[in-house]
Amino acid sequence: MKMGGRTLATALAAILLLACGGIGWFTWTKFQDAGAAESAFGAAFKLTDDRGQPITEAALQGHPSLIYFGYTHCPDVCPTTLYDMAGWFKTLGPDAGGLKAYFFSVDPERDTAEIMHSYTSNFTDRITGITGDPVEMQKAVKGWRIYAKKVPTPDGDYTMDHTASVVLVDAKGNFRGTISYGEDTEVALKKIRNVVQ
Repeated sequence: MKMGGRTLATALAAILLLACGGIGWFTWTKFQDAGAAESAFGAAFKLTDDRGQPITEAALQGHPSLIYFGYTHCPDVCPTTLYDMAGWFKTLGPDAGGLKAYFFSVDPERDTAEIMHSYTSNFTDRITGITGDPVEMQKAVKGWRIYAKKVPTPDGDYTMDHTASVVLVDAKGNFRGTISYGEDTEVALKKIRNVVQ
């Protein structure tokens, strides 16, 4: 069977296009696989809980978690978020199951374990405060891709700019999304139920 010049050129172009598509798909798949580990959330850390006990990333395994990064001198966002978290626990009741909550301090220089315990206790006993060595805390901050920056104030003190979202983590310690600051309560509860199930 004979092929005209145009038909042959079209066939070769189609074969070339398929080959390039296959190579592109293979490369993209390998890139995604290779990048999966690099894009993982979380990091190893050695810190202290609000009872003065050592705590590591292992605490996030075996149960779903709510993780929040803030500080006790925060004027509004942090207390509002912890108040919301306490409300979520109350609303969920038994449905919360093994859900745990962690409040990591982005200002560990001022937030001692005692201060963290006193602060979180004002909201609920379901939130564990975490503080400790600033270098170790930076590992957690960077591992969870949290923004935190010290901002000097005119009176010689400082405040902290930081991410205001609550991070949702499943029982295997995997990132499952976020709850934005001020998010609708029903939407937040739905997100939590999806992780708890």
